[in-house]
Amino acid sequence: MFFPSGTHKDHGLAFNPLKAIVSPRPIGWISSIGANGIHNLAPYSFFNAVSETPPMVAFSGSPGTQGDKDTVKNIEETGDFVVNIVSSSLMNAMNITSASLPRDISEFDQAQLTPKPSRLVSSPHVAESPCYLECKLWKIIDLPQASDESKSRLVIGEVVGIGIDDAIITPEGKIDVAKYQPAARLGYKDYAIINKVFELDRPDT
Repeated sequence: MFFPSGTHKDHGLAFNPLKAIVSPRPIGWISSIGANGIHNLAPYSFFNAVSETPPMVAFSGSPGTQGDKDTVKNIEETGDFVVNIVSSSLMNAMNITSASLPRDISEFDQAQLTPKPSRLVSSPHVAESPCYLECKLWKIIDLPQASDESKSRLVIGEVVGIGIDDAIITPEGKIDVAKYQPAARLGYKDYAIINKVFELDRPDT
């Protein structure tokens, strides 16, 4: 099967398969704070690390019915955000924070999570998260206009600080991913949990 993008329904596919094909994807659980002082927390499935040196991450947010989502508005106002890692034990809380709420209501409260002050940025991080990345905004890029005339926005940030729960660090100085089992986003309503890890050496050159 082959079809031009956007014509999947004409070829018997009820949903756009892009998210199912590009998977698994890490979940960018982005915490931020607005000029109004309200904490915000929302998951983004179009998220990843994009550079090691300098350390950079990026996520894209599609506009809601009232324009930019609160996360993007907050980041524009304060210039920073935090990426929190979703462990298997935080799946339900993460899902709760995906709801569309008025800007004056904090998702931290709705999901009964603890906003903890960060070291280098104004945005709080999720105290219950096993790892988090404190980020300074580098640039927000307007992506091309979609067929419905909406525009998603790509938020790129520089990682200025990293927080890790000491309990998941091995004696060899590595992070034991299997201990906290990060969640990943697939297509449709599907998710995956990383609970099996294996090594693969590169061939000699």
